[in-house]
Amino acid sequence: MTAYLNPRETYLAASVSTASPQQLLVMLYERLTLDLQRASEALRNGEPSKAHEPLLHAQEIVLELNASLDLKAWDGASGLASLYDYLHSELVKANIGKNLRITDFCLNIVSTLRDTWRDAAMGMIAESA
Repeated sequence: MTAYLNPRETYLAASVSTASPQQLLVMLYERLTLDLQRASEALRNGEPSKAHEPLLHAQEIVLELNASLDLKAWDGASGLASLYDYLHSELVKANIGKNLRITDFCLNIVSTLRDTWRDAAMGMIAESA
C-alpha cells in the first residue's frame, strides 16, 4: 500500500531532497527562527504551555546543528560549537522557566546567525552561476 502525501508535504519533501547543503542549513535556521518566534509569541500572550513544543523543537535543531558541525572544516567551527552549546543551555532554561527574556535573547542570536548563513549561501550560489 502506498502512502500519499498531501501537496504541502510533497513540496517540502522535494525541497529538502533537492536542496544543497547550504540551502539545508538555511532551512534549519529558518525553522529554528520560526520556533523561537512562536514560543516568544506564546509567552508574550500569557500562554506558556504553547511555548513548550516550539522551544523543545528549537533545542532539537540546535543539537542537530552542533552534531553536524565539522570542527576541522574551518577555524571558527569550535567557536560556533561553543555558541550552539550555549544556545542549547539557554533554550533549556527558557523552556523550564517559560522565560520570555531568554527566549527573545536566543531569537536575536539565531536571527543574526540565520541572516549570516543566508548571505553566505547566496554568495556561494552567485559565485557558481
